[in-house]
Amino acid sequence: MIKFLQSEHSRSNGFDEHPQPSSAAADNELLDSYSRTISAVVSRVAPSVVNIAVTHRNGRPGGGSGFAITRDGFVLTNYHVVQTATKLEVTLHDGRAYPAKVIGTDAETDLAVIRIDAPELYAVRFANSANLRVGQIAVAVGSPYGFQQTVTAGIVSALGRTMRSESGRLIDDVIQTDAALNPGNSGGPLLSSAGEVIGVNTAVILPAQGICFAIASNTAHLVAGWLIRDGRIRRSSIGIAGQNMPLHPRVISFHKLAVKSGVQVTEISGGSPAIAAGLKQGDIIVGFKGQPVATIDDLHKKLVATEIGVTSPIMVIRGNEKMFLIVRPCELKA
Repeated sequence: MIKFLQSEHSRSNGFDEHPQPSSAAADNELLDSYSRTISAVVSRVAPSVVNIAVTHRNGRPGGGSGFAITRDGFVLTNYHVVQTATKLEVTLHDGRAYPAKVIGTDAETDLAVIRIDAPELYAVRFANSANLRVGQIAVAVGSPYGFQQTVTAGIVSALGRTMRSESGRLIDDVIQTDAALNPGNSGGPLLSSAGEVIGVNTAVILPAQGICFAIASNTAHLVAGWLIRDGRIRRSSIGIAGQNMPLHPRVISFHKLAVKSGVQVTEISGGSPAIAAGLKQGDIIVGFKGQPVATIDDLHKKLVATEIGVTSPIMVIRGNEKMFLIVRPCELKA
């Protein structure tokens, strides 16, 4: 090791042994404040965060993260973590391990609730994600590559992103963060500086760095409640497959349409509401209940649980003709 000794000459040559407070000191104080904030978040929430070991149907081991949302054993995680699980084991922050069972899943939002028989869990608090601001602190806790209770921190990089679920539907109101996430972080919480859950970590963009996504807490809180109560999320369906289709400008102008595209019907299920309504392959759906429909995602957003069994008008373009049909959506089967 090389040691640098300060000579008398250097001390008398303008080097101050006791520098006055400067902006560097202020920067240090700021760093200390930031560090204290992160430490406080971890101390508060770490007891709620769990590691999930998964045995899949093909025998392949896997894993992810989750967090307790009630004191009596309900844990929220990602659907893709438990999707093909035949065995689940949850390890708490103190090393206790429990078998877990799946209570309910929702592929459309990539969320799932599992349950363990463990007493007096530390339950998280959900923040109102509608109040989030770009630039605020975001802290992730999880088990990337099996390293339990790993903490990363960053900021909320963007709000209102959308992400495609495995079922093909869009997940709305997704949070983008640069808090580092890796395989195994899936299902863990994204936290505010107050230690409240603002999102459920769910995806990364590879090989990019610092582009990670979380399902917003308002979505997660709503879905978790339904899964605990019913084991699933109810949605409606009219029984078609479709594709986005641009409309000819003359058709748009002649019929005074509010959209420049619609959903072209490419397939109709037998015995479906679409059959009963008189829909045909090639029809282009451009409206539902008086609201414009420009894309498949627009239609999906309108086919919520409250539409099950409700008679509603749909506007379609058949050839160059505009017509209205009456459809009664049924429940979408998982």
